[in-house]
Amino acid sequence: MKTITRCKIFIAAAIVLSMAIGLVLPAYAADIEGKTATAVTVTGLSQVAESTVTGVVKTRPGDALTAEKVKQDMQAIYDLGYFFDVVANFTEVPEGVKVIYTVMENPQLTDIVVKGNNKVSADKIKELVTTGKGGILNTRTLNTNVRAIEAYYHDQGYILAKVSDVAMSPGGVLTLTISEGSLEGIVVKGNEKTKTEVITREMKVKAGEPFNVKEARRSMQKVYNLGHFEDVNMKLNPGKEPNAVILETSVVEQKTGTFSIGGGYSKADGMIGIIELGDNNFRGSGDKVKFHWEFGGASSKNYEVSYTRPWLDSKQTSLSFSLYDMTNEYSDYDSDGDLESTYDKKRKGFEVTLGRPSSEYSHNYITFKNRKDTHVEYVEGPIDYSTDPQYLKDNFGLTRSVTLMHVFDSRDNVFSPTEGARLSLSAEFAGKAFGGDFDYNKYTAEGRKYYKVGRDHVIAARLTAGYADGNMPEAGQFSVGGADSLRGYKDDQFEGDKMLAGSVEYRFPVVNKVQGVVFTDIGNAYDGEGYKLDDLNASVGVGIRVTTPIGPIRIDYAQGSQGGRTHFSFGGQF
Repeated sequence: MKTITRCKIFIAAAIVLSMAIGLVLPAYAADIEGKTATAVTVTGLSQVAESTVTGVVKTRPGDALTAEKVKQDMQAIYDLGYFFDVVANFTEVPEGVKVIYTVMENPQLTDIVVKGNNKVSADKIKELVTTGKGGILNTRTLNTNVRAIEAYYHDQGYILAKVSDVAMSPGGVLTLTISEGSLEGIVVKGNEKTKTEVITREMKVKAGEPFNVKEARRSMQKVYNLGHFEDVNMKLNPGKEPNAVILETSVVEQKTGTFSIGGGYSKADGMIGIIELGDNNFRGSGDKVKFHWEFGGASSKNYEVSYTRPWLDSKQTSLSFSLYDMTNEYSDYDSDGDLESTYDKKRKGFEVTLGRPSSEYSHNYITFKNRKDTHVEYVEGPIDYSTDPQYLKDNFGLTRSVTLMHVFDSRDNVFSPTEGARLSLSAEFAGKAFGGDFDYNKYTAEGRKYYKVGRDHVIAARLTAGYADGNMPEAGQFSVGGADSLRGYKDDQFEGDKMLAGSVEYRFPVVNKVQGVVFTDIGNAYDGEGYKLDDLNASVGVGIRVTTPIGPIRIDYAQGSQGGRTHFSFGGQF
C-alpha cells in the first residue's frame, strides 16, 4: 500500500481549526498515473454520513487516475469542514488501484469558551456559533461564524475587533479568543486657549478601552457642539501595542469672547450707554459668562448677569444662574396687529438651573425662578394700563416657580443641524406656597426633526404646543408671532394660555457662509376653552442665514394674512 498524506494540524494537544490546506504529493504518486480506479471508498466515518463524502468525490471506479484528481478529491473532502485530516491510500490489484480516503472527524462540540470579550457578551457570541452542543464541529461553518462575530462587532462600531484565535480541544471544547482592539491614547492638537480636559471630557471614547468608531464620531460632534471651534477633525494613528490605535484630535479655535458698546437717546431717558461683554469659553474652561449694563438717564440701573458651568462633577451636572434688573419698553397688540398699549415694564429677579444627563442624548433640568414684574409708566396707545388697578394686580407682581424639563437631542450639529431630532417637555409650577403672587401650571412640548436631502440641503420641521391653567400673569402667557415663531406677524402678537405653532423650512447653500431658506409657519395662541384648529394663522416666506464673526444673522421676509413683514435677528435657527 502506498499513501499520500497531508500534514496533520495538532498543536499542543489542541486542534487548531483552519481552512488552509497545503497538499504536497510525494514522488511515488506518479506510480498511479493512468491506472484504473477499481474502487473508491471512505473510512474513518463515525458521525458524518458516507454519502456526504462520496457526493463530493469526483473519482469513480473505471476512471483513469491522476495525482491531480486525487488531490482535488482530498481538497473537496476537507472543504466539507467536518474533518481535521484527510489521507489518501492506494492498494494495487491486478485490475488497477483501489483508492481509500481515510478521514479524521472533528470532535463533537461539548462546550464553548469565549475569552477577551468586554463589549459583547459571551452569550451573544455563542449565539452566532450555529453548531449546537453534541454536534460535530464543521470548520467551514465555524469560519462563517467567525466572520459573523467580527461583522457583529463592526456593526456595533468596534472596527478593530477580530477573532484572534480559534481552538478546539480533543474533548470538544471550542475556545474563541477575541481581540476587541484598544484605544491606546488620545492626543489633542490646536487648542491654545481651551484646556485639553474640556475637550476630552466630552469624548465618549476613553484611553485603555476598546475603540468604537461610532463613539469617536459622536465625540467629534460633541466637541464641535461646544461652540469653541471652527473645525474639529479626528484621525487614527497606529499604537505601540498590537491591534491598538491612538486617536489624534485636531481643533481650530474660534473667538468665543464678545464685547460691544453702544448708545441711544430717548425723550424719557435722555442719553443711554450700553456695554455688553461675555465669553462662551471663559479662560478656556468651557464656562459661559455674560454681563449687560445700560447706564445714563432712567436706565442707569439696568443690568443682567449670567453664568453657566457645564461640568460641576464627573456626572456632568451643570449649573446656570442669571441675575437681572431691567426696565424696557413693551408693546401689546390685538389679534389684528393693532397697537393696544406701549409701556415701560421692569423685571427684576434671578433664575437658577441644575441639569444632568440621563443618557447619551437626554438631559433633565430643574429651574427655580424668582421674578417680579412692575408696570413703570404708560408711553402711548389707546389703553393706559396704569389706570386699571385690577389689570395691574392680575398681571404684575412676584412669580416664584419651579420648572422641570426633559430634553432629548440627537442633532448632529446644534448650530446648523442636518440630521437628528430634538424633543423637549417642560412643566412649570408657580404657586403662592412658594411666596409668589400667582398660582398656575404651564406645560410645553416642542419637537424638531431634520432630514438631509442630497449632500447639503436640509428640510427642518418644528411643532410646538402649550397648555396652562390657573392664575397666570401676562408675562407668563404663551406668545406667538415674530422672528422665532410666526413670521409675517408682529412680535408676540398672539397671547394666551394655550398655544399651537409649527414651521417647515427648506435650507440650501447659496455661497460660502450664506444659506438660503424657503419656509412656511402656522400658529396661534388662545384664551379660554379648547384649541381652535380652524383659526391658525399662516405665512410663507424666504430668508437668508449669514455666518459672521459675531455670530449668525437671520433675515426673513414673510407674507401673512395681514401683509408682509421683514424680520432681522441674531442667533442660530431652530
